[in-house]
Amino acid sequence: MLADLNMGDGRNLGTADGRIALDCSVRKTRQGHYVISTTDFFFPLVDSPYLQGRIGAANVLSDLYAEGVPDCDFVLMLVAACRDMEEEHRTICTREMMRGFRDACVEADTCITGGQTVLNPWPVIGGVATAIVAEGEFVHSDGALAGDVVVLTKPLGTQVAVNVHQWRKEGNPKWQSCLEFIDEERADFMMHAAVRSMTRLNRNASSLMLTHNAHAATDVTGFGILGHVQNLAENQRAEVGIELHSLPCIRGTRVINDGVLDFRLTSGYSAETSGGLCVCLSQQDALAFQRDLELLDGSPSWIIGVVTANPQRKAVIIDNPKILEI
Repeated sequence: MLADLNMGDGRNLGTADGRIALDCSVRKTRQGHYVISTTDFFFPLVDSPYLQGRIGAANVLSDLYAEGVPDCDFVLMLVAACRDMEEEHRTICTREMMRGFRDACVEADTCITGGQTVLNPWPVIGGVATAIVAEGEFVHSDGALAGDVVVLTKPLGTQVAVNVHQWRKEGNPKWQSCLEFIDEERADFMMHAAVRSMTRLNRNASSLMLTHNAHAATDVTGFGILGHVQNLAENQRAEVGIELHSLPCIRGTRVINDGVLDFRLTSGYSAETSGGLCVCLSQQDALAFQRDLELLDGSPSWIIGVVTANPQRKAVIIDNPKILEI
């Protein structure tokens, strides 16, 4: 549909056809700088409206961080207050979502300068993140080379963990099926790990991309890990593909995926929310990137694949990939 609309004028950076951008719109201004901007929004997926606001902000900023831009100049907030709630509940939930979004922006050292608010059947929060940079202050997302390795900065499995939590809370029959594979303590761990991941900013990883000569990157969200690396491969200047050999997953999510409901976690298409960055670097730079990132974030990252010469620009998961329980 977007292709049929012929959007853009062919001058967007970091995208194969110069039209629809990969993660962000990257445009050179008349004054010679670059405006990098992105937008996103989310429906509720956690119990806490405050945490939902934090997740919404982290997800909006993540696309900016995927361009190797750790400093966001300003954010616009988009809020839909739920018209179907009682007024008191609507006021509390909307205020808490906005507070969570604001606090994440404060953590990101950026400022909310405006936005838009509407009434809607669902409470929704999101925004627009913008940075203005000079050449050399961001990573062009189309420079991956054959021989690069692919580093992932957060584990997969948020969709599985969130659904298990919802099944348990609502008394869904699928929860009883889950108990054949995990106990309540493991379900709590999965949800806690998912929330910690979704609320953690990708800012530190972004700040290291230029330092460690990253060639290209994307964040991992709704298309799943394989969907996003396929998009990445298709938008490279070189004719390359990506082979994934390892899938780091939140501990417990794989057995639910395999035994209760196939979220397509191990086939690479399980949707992630505010997932990690997927960064292409040389092997040597990748090891230094991982070391420095763990010092900043206190969390590991993983080499999950390699960039290969491939005229078809195909991304694949190899047969029998290594599933890492995180």
